[in-house]
Amino acid sequence: MRKRVFSLLLVLAFLSVGFAQNGVTDVGWSLDMVWILISAALVFFMQAGFAMVESGFTRAKNTVNVLMKNLMDFAIGSVVFFIFGYWIMFGKHPLTFDPSTKEGLWDFAMWMFQMAFAGTAATIVSGAMAERTKFPAYLAYTGFITGIIYSVVGRWIWGGGWLAQKGFIDFAGSTVVHSVGGWAAMIGAALLGPRFGKYDSQGNPRPIPGHNIPLAALGTFILWFGWFGFNGGSTLAGTNGAIGMIILNTNLAAATGALAAMFTVWAKYGKPDASMTMNGALAGLVAITAPCAVVSPVISLIIGAIGGVLVVFAVEFFDKVLKIDDPVGAISVHGVNGAWGTLAVGLFAESKYALASGMGDVNGLFFGGGVHQLGVQFLGVVSVFAWTVVTSFLVFWFIKKTIGLRVDRDIELKGLDIEEHGMEGYADFEIFTTR
Repeated sequence: MRKRVFSLLLVLAFLSVGFAQNGVTDVGWSLDMVWILISAALVFFMQAGFAMVESGFTRAKNTVNVLMKNLMDFAIGSVVFFIFGYWIMFGKHPLTFDPSTKEGLWDFAMWMFQMAFAGTAATIVSGAMAERTKFPAYLAYTGFITGIIYSVVGRWIWGGGWLAQKGFIDFAGSTVVHSVGGWAAMIGAALLGPRFGKYDSQGNPRPIPGHNIPLAALGTFILWFGWFGFNGGSTLAGTNGAIGMIILNTNLAAATGALAAMFTVWAKYGKPDASMTMNGALAGLVAITAPCAVVSPVISLIIGAIGGVLVVFAVEFFDKVLKIDDPVGAISVHGVNGAWGTLAVGLFAESKYALASGMGDVNGLFFGGGVHQLGVQFLGVVSVFAWTVVTSFLVFWFIKKTIGLRVDRDIELKGLDIEEHGMEGYADFEIFTTR
């Protein structure tokens, strides 16, 4: 134990010397810088989690296509967010960052952290539109979502915009990141249409199982792990003592989300479905993302559990009622539970937790705060929904009328890997059947 403490002190000493050489002698500031960059790395690693979940929940013949889209999300997103996305969101361009000042050095770290979030919003869309989207079409719309749709919402809420001025609270992005990605995914999947064979002649959905549930499970664990940086990093300060509370709330909501989804689907269909349980964990994580800094651990259990139940019924609603084919359940996990988590702030926020994390003196409806905060949260949910739906529709409609949104039937049936990328995800692997 002494060796570990000594090692930590040694690292901090080196950090202090390094920053002092750049005119920075504040150890607390140095810790904040290290924390935000570690968190950025954790959020970036969530891209791998999304790639695993989406490829695992889809068919083997589209694995390369899914992986390429997740890779290009971050590549294209980084460029457009550097050129204009960050400027739209915060009113400051990366080209103006001054490395000779303390504030300028902080701006570089802040850009990286925010870029990781922007990449997540675009990645959500790829899962809902998997297995039938043209690759060039995907490249076109992912840049627009990251650079414009997401960044404008970020300006409203995190960049001092009109929703921020009204007191809207979305601590780590249930609305800014997840609802934007979820609602854009809904419009894209609806315009794209269902996969061939998804519905029978009577309009009843047929199951199209994913090819690799272990891969999806790995992705779920990676996302759960990365979410500690997603929510904990949103303190933007390693010296903020509320980090432990925020990460605890995050973990509890994920756990009850998984449990609630498992028991709900078990009671509904007679089996504890693994894929729905995984989505339940993710639903709990999405739901707690907005309120994680303003609610108690007990309330986090409730928020996550409600999210787990919601995702089961939402998947069924989009699949059977609206006939929107979402191979991974992205709309239900991110859109529906992003909205639920944002509204939960207005219901369950408690001042002692909000004050501890620096979010101000705020109470939700169930803690004596009346309906004011809930009204503000509802306004934000509706406004972001309207903005995302309208702008996403225009983007997808334009792409559909120009370069085309969907691959041809023969390509879809054969698989996008061969036709779009000239390779297979599992080369030299053959399945032999015996009679």
